[in-house]
Amino acid sequence: MTEGVRQFPCETCGANVAFAPGKDALECPYCGTVTHIPDTGDAIEEQAFDVFSIDSLAEGAETEEVTSVQCSSCAALVEPSPTHEAFACPYCGANIVTTERSQRLLKPQAVLPFAIGSAEAHEKFRSWIGKLWFAPNALKRLAELDGRLKGLYAPYWTYDADTSSRYSGMRGDDYYVTRTRTVQRDGKSVTETYQERKTRWRPAAGHVARIFDDVLVVGSESLPRDLAEELEPWDLQNLKSYADEYLSGFTAERYQIDVKRGWTRATERMDAVIRSDVRRDIGGDHQKITTLHTRHDNVTFKHILLPMWICSYRYQQKIYRFLVNARTGEIQGERPWSWVKITLAVIAAVLLVSVLVIVFRDR
Repeated sequence: MTEGVRQFPCETCGANVAFAPGKDALECPYCGTVTHIPDTGDAIEEQAFDVFSIDSLAEGAETEEVTSVQCSSCAALVEPSPTHEAFACPYCGANIVTTERSQRLLKPQAVLPFAIGSAEAHEKFRSWIGKLWFAPNALKRLAELDGRLKGLYAPYWTYDADTSSRYSGMRGDDYYVTRTRTVQRDGKSVTETYQERKTRWRPAAGHVARIFDDVLVVGSESLPRDLAEELEPWDLQNLKSYADEYLSGFTAERYQIDVKRGWTRATERMDAVIRSDVRRDIGGDHQKITTLHTRHDNVTFKHILLPMWICSYRYQQKIYRFLVNARTGEIQGERPWSWVKITLAVIAAVLLVSVLVIVFRDR
């Protein structure tokens, strides 16, 4: 990533142009001139990752000196504004005073360009809020405000690994035995039979292997991880070799979770899949995993940027976020609840039930 904010002049009129979502080109907002971004044809290469010795910058990976500003509210590291004036943080809406800082970071190797424009993202925002029951009126009014959504490139890591796992545990197989019991029916004692389910457990041990490709880990500490992961899947097969032009007109966040910390999260995500493999390998109706030892070989990584539209809003001193995957249109968001509306709905439900009881009782 080059230092400072990326700006490119229009070939025709000289005005600053911006990336046009869906066109893979720069477009002038004044004269309409479209400048296509040349395909360098460079392969997006994985970087070797030594799990035990790698430092925070990864030996052998390409780095560069970048300039960024940090939000004092949520600690997001983002590019400074083109005018070097205060601007709103895309993550929390707080006003960022552009006190710049310089640091050396790993350079992104690839970018997934915006495919969904602001108008389509805003319509999805309105539609999502319109479906929220018991949402405060202030939130619904917010949906009508243009310019609330900000185009953002979020930092991500991808990891590949060949895994080999040995496990021990227990396999449980259900079986049924016939029992008898005495019950009261029409004032009489009746003996009946029934089937009682039991589980027979026996030891299990074995080995599973899996090749992981592009396990995603968000490199931001400001973006809620659960929301970011719910935006998946991403069409990573369409990644482009990094070029500054793709980021023109958008904000980009610098990563705060480095490649080594990202690997820790990647192994957690891999472990969840491996445990599913182990349960399937154990078989039976129930499984218990006692020990699980996994070896990771041929580990590689990439630093990439993924596009999203983000809106942050405050309600009763709490920050809520709404995200749109700018490739697929997948929507994820946090929502406040209007307890006034909920209380009125409960009262209305109680009154309705009371009326129905009175009506049916008098019949």
